Amino acid sequence: MGEIHELSAVGLRDALSSGKLSAKEATEHFLARIEAQNPGLGAFITVTAEQALADAGRADALYARSQHSRSPGELPLLHGMPVAFKDLTDVAGVVTTHGSAALDHKPAPVDGALAAVLKRAGVVSLGKTQVPEFGLTAYSENLIAPPSRNPHALSRSSGGSSGGSAAAVAAGLVPFAPGSDGGGSIRIPAAACGLVGLKPGRGLVPAGESTGDPARLVVAGPLARSAEDAALMLDALVSAPESAEPAQEAASAATDPGTSGHKAVPGGGGRYLAALSRPPRQLRIGVSLDSPWQAIFPFTPDAEAMDALDAGIRLLETAGHFTAEAAVRYDNRYPDAFTTAWTAGVGNARIAPQREALLTPLTRTFRRRAQQRSVSKLNEALGFLRQFERDTIAQYAHWDLVLMPALAQTPRPVGWFTGSSHGDGYWPASEWAGDADGDYRKQCEYAPWSSMVNVCGLPAISIPVHWTGGAPGAGLPMGIQLVGPMGSEALLLQVAAQIGY
Repeated sequence: MGEIHELSAVGLRDALSSGKLSAKEATEHFLARIEAQNPGLGAFITVTAEQALADAGRADALYARSQHSRSPGELPLLHGMPVAFKDLTDVAGVVTTHGSAALDHKPAPVDGALAAVLKRAGVVSLGKTQVPEFGLTAYSENLIAPPSRNPHALSRSSGGSSGGSAAAVAAGLVPFAPGSDGGGSIRIPAAACGLVGLKPGRGLVPAGESTGDPARLVVAGPLARSAEDAALMLDALVSAPESAEPAQEAASAATDPGTSGHKAVPGGGGRYLAALSRPPRQLRIGVSLDSPWQAIFPFTPDAEAMDALDAGIRLLETAGHFTAEAAVRYDNRYPDAFTTAWTAGVGNARIAPQREALLTPLTRTFRRRAQQRSVSKLNEALGFLRQFERDTIAQYAHWDLVLMPALAQTPRPVGWFTGSSHGDGYWPASEWAGDADGDYRKQCEYAPWSSMVNVCGLPAISIPVHWTGGAPGAGLPMGIQLVGPMGSEALLLQVAAQIGY
């Protein structure tokens, strides 16, 4: 066996469940990597080494009991697997900062829904990862800790809002990680860091940190180095209803995007991992550069984004799928309605008046605007978004999947969105540029194909198909996004695996 961090998540899971590797050995290895690399990477805000080692010890004790029992119970799916949670997710006994200097930083009394699900699946949490303030932005920089940097180029951002988690996975500080996505927050950092990032459809898995989310935009999903690793985490995130179909049927049914059912498969897998043993059917894939942000923020994709799209098309056609241009029409009222819904929660955040000055300029601006909006204005925006969802899904339904670049630009330099020249660390609020609207516009032009998928509640996957240096690992990663109908998570993972990821 090579270095522990070089194992895939599935390979590490197998080593842990077979006893070839102890949970303590795996935990110690990843903690050592975090200690060595995090000071320059900024992926972690909080490292919980003592608690992680105690949890690893309990996992090893569970393994020992299972080996000596006459009727050993099955180990949990992610037995002993080290992970990290983004610092919007409550983990019992650990401070949740929400990336904000304006909040009191107190330990969470109980696990949030996402942490609870994965702990039941057997994971060992190593700590909390860097996020933007309240998860609002496409970059992970705040006023409380160094910015999260891209492992492929430390001068560049790892994206947001799951940027710290993506950086940790890409740098081999954890084998995979859960993220949460309310407007692209899994897919953007996955694309920036060269990972597979899956946003499941609405309602499939716990949202994680969805309070203040009136439009039901947020959902949790995996950040991983491969479709296989992402499928393993998704199997852990999805509960197993008693009505789920038998495991042997699940793998076959997973080629049908409309199939549901998530019963575990013998051998430590589950429906989504089993689905990857079968190729997807031949698909009709619509290719679109249309964005609902174009009317207010006209943009031209970078050449590197178009190179990624072309690479994706070649891979998909070589795999036997049909691609053709798909024109999608979006209502020009979308930007205002989405922004109203997206920022509603920050307006309700409990922040003492004397601490408002500790907010970043973008958060402070959008909080003030949210507080000034009437309830009727919010309800009007929510009503429009529901109609937008119906109209967009009807257009996408002409295709099995819809393809677009994951990002319109290469990963941006640290400090680029805020206009700060202090790219070597985090800096006080007085040194952040105060142009919140300029910051927001840059984000929408950087990731113009993300948020509408959340509004529609559809599954989508980011796949790193291109590198600016011409070979995997050379230069900066660029990806494609595939959007599928409700229930197509298995299909999206199958396609990613089929084209080599």
